[in-house]
Amino acid sequence: MTEGAPPVPAGGRDQDFLAPAARLRGAGIGGLEQLSDLERSERLRRMREGTLGSIHSWELVTAVDGPGTRMTVFFNGCPLRCLYCHNPDTFLMRDGEPVESDELLRRMRRYRRVFRASRGGITLSGGEVLMQPAFAARLLSGAKEMGIHTCLDTSGYLGANASEEMLDDVDLVLLDVKSGDEQTYSRVTGRELAPTIAFGDRLAAKGIEIWARFVLVPGLTDDPANVERVARLVERWSSAVSRVEVLPFHQMGADKWDALGLDYRLRDTRPPEPELVEHTRAIFRAHGMTVH
Repeated sequence: MTEGAPPVPAGGRDQDFLAPAARLRGAGIGGLEQLSDLERSERLRRMREGTLGSIHSWELVTAVDGPGTRMTVFFNGCPLRCLYCHNPDTFLMRDGEPVESDELLRRMRRYRRVFRASRGGITLSGGEVLMQPAFAARLLSGAKEMGIHTCLDTSGYLGANASEEMLDDVDLVLLDVKSGDEQTYSRVTGRELAPTIAFGDRLAAKGIEIWARFVLVPGLTDDPANVERVARLVERWSSAVSRVEVLPFHQMGADKWDALGLDYRLRDTRPPEPELVEHTRAIFRAHGMTVH
């Protein structure tokens, strides 16, 4: 193991939708230089060029955000307002900490042996990664130069921000398909479904591997007709989709909503029963998909 690298924790299934504070290992922005003394104009210039980003946290996890051991970096800023979001503290880009791309790349370099041994790599998550496309592109390019497997965790809503050059540096996309029904999608996110479909089409056309993700929320996304529409969308990208993950809703983000003074509308929603989870997974399996 690289000098100074912490031991890698054992991972497990059904932890892939846990909030960072509840995951196996979280480092916040520990060990990363914080550039709080930068003038605002200089900071914005550097963010536009991609040498500086707004970051919520980073962590080292296993079997959560892609294959193997991953260094997952959580970006601040998101255009969606998902009712079930477990990280509402990533909604606003201004709430993140300014971190240099070179600092993160140095951190990635430290873990190259860990990534190689576990067939892992880096995952850029959020928030929404594509709110900061120049920063994301610089991290992805630098990681690929080091031979590190790369992954984007995204809703696809800002897929138009991803250039062809950026996507050339992406090995895997965790694509969060929040609904297959336009009205439900709008109710869940406050936005439109079409950009996610367009982004999925681009990924499939380029042959970039997709893990499709669907969050199962009783009374919100669990209608079998909605699940069937999601399955048909994912089937549309079947040449690139290697697995589907059905993620049961949980209440682990409720305290964050309260702390931020936000109206948490799913407070009385219970996690789905195992039977509902299995029934939902069966709908995807009926479309010939590998489901987790």
